Amino acid sequence: MTDPAITIRDLRKTYGGLNAVDGLDLTIETGEIFAILGPNGAGKSTTVEILEGFRKRTSGEATVLGIDPAHPTREWRERLGIMLQSTSTNTPLTVREAVTHQSHLFPNPRDVEETIAAVGLEEKATARSTTLSGGQRRRLDVALAVVGRPDLVFLDEPTTGFDPEARRQFWHLIESLKDGGTTIVLTTHYLDEAEYLADRLAVISRGRLVALDTPAGLRSRAADAVVAWSEPGADGVAKPRTQITKTPSATLRDLLASHNGEINDLEIRRPSLEDVYLDLIGRDAEGSGYAGDSLRGADAVAIGTTPKGPTTGTEDAS
Repeated sequence: MTDPAITIRDLRKTYGGLNAVDGLDLTIETGEIFAILGPNGAGKSTTVEILEGFRKRTSGEATVLGIDPAHPTREWRERLGIMLQSTSTNTPLTVREAVTHQSHLFPNPRDVEETIAAVGLEEKATARSTTLSGGQRRRLDVALAVVGRPDLVFLDEPTTGFDPEARRQFWHLIESLKDGGTTIVLTTHYLDEAEYLADRLAVISRGRLVALDTPAGLRSRAADAVVAWSEPGADGVAKPRTQITKTPSATLRDLLASHNGEINDLEIRRPSLEDVYLDLIGRDAEGSGYAGDSLRGADAVAIGTTPKGPTTGTEDAS
């Protein structure tokens, strides 16, 4: 039986009296795409940076590819691909030069041209990174994260700035990585992205785990559906009608029995993943005064591990 890629037990990160990560328990299986969702300041990036070895935890246990990330080795780093939340590829190198340089830091890298093509930057291969648009820089960040053929990839808000076509191309790249056996940990604010890609997802709010399920399992937690249709009012003008129900099939049968012929504008709407997500975290989460990830920059300076990107695979953070 394959060991989990990541195991977290009672993980905590405290800033003064604030618990940015508050007793988190997670197991991420080898080979799965795992999405971490939550509002700004929920503790997502803090958790991921602890797992990457960039940040020290206050207490609890963490194992990543069989190693405690608080004590990383070069060999362990070479098995990781890391894409940070902010675009960081601001070097005078061209796209091809940057990806080639990154590939030399790993023992079994992907082909450079293949990697550039996979992120849709063929036409920009000879362009310097300083001339790229924001979305193109994010694509370069993805290339730098995956060119080392890592066993585990961390992607923090990877498709920010992507147009819809670029996002779909990125999704296909992630699926191809999974098909090759790579484990992917993804943080995103795009619920459709999480629903499309993730085998399982965790919802974190205020540093705590509030849900852990498959996308379909999470959606099934919302039992109510909306049956909507329209019918003429007293003035003969069609009026919208809706009924919220836990038994939409039975409601539909009753509706059909009470109408002769076609029912105008008939549809059944089930709650989306976004509906369930918003219900879980509460609409006032961002206004709760919880700081969470907003403190991570100051903490990184304090412990001397300010994340610098792209990750080379050779730096050991203490």
